[in-house]
Amino acid sequence: MSEKAANSEEVFSFKCPACKEGMINIKKAIYDLPDGDKMLILKFECNSCNFYKNDIIPLTTNMKSGIMTLKISEENDLKSKIYRSPTGKLEIPELELIVEPGPRADFYYTNVQGILFRFENAVSIYRNNLEENDPDIGEIDNLLFNLQQAIEGNLKFTLKITDFQGGSYIIPEDKSKYSFKKIEKEQ
Repeated sequence: MSEKAANSEEVFSFKCPACKEGMINIKKAIYDLPDGDKMLILKFECNSCNFYKNDIIPLTTNMKSGIMTLKISEENDLKSKIYRSPTGKLEIPELELIVEPGPRADFYYTNVQGILFRFENAVSIYRNNLEENDPDIGEIDNLLFNLQQAIEGNLKFTLKITDFQGGSYIIPEDKSKYSFKKIEKEQ
């Protein structure tokens, strides 16, 4: 955490619901983002078992509903910051990858490379659960190869977030590769 976040950190505790033995320590910090927004970061961690959870809650954020598009064409673009609210649909059309919003979706703040790592992890888990003679293995292996190329900055692609409720946003490294199209909020 940054110095700004660490200086505002508070710690709370309660009995762990997972192991019933340890204590869950909750660390709370307010983090100042480069664009002036603030977010509350909560970290839940048991001192006995491996239970942990992080939660990010925006305190100030762009609430404009819209479609945000970022063209990734070089390694530096992977540093662009991504904030996805639980109502944001995230997709990479060239790789046919989509994260739909849902009732258990979390806020998350990362960069483009972090998004790619999340996709790689999910696809790897899926791949590891396939039978070795599954006809989809070749396609999944090709997707994993393309994800690795993207992570290394060797694949051009588009990252798109559609958020009808607002709250998601992108802080691009190169503003010329970013576009925003306002849409009306869903009722």
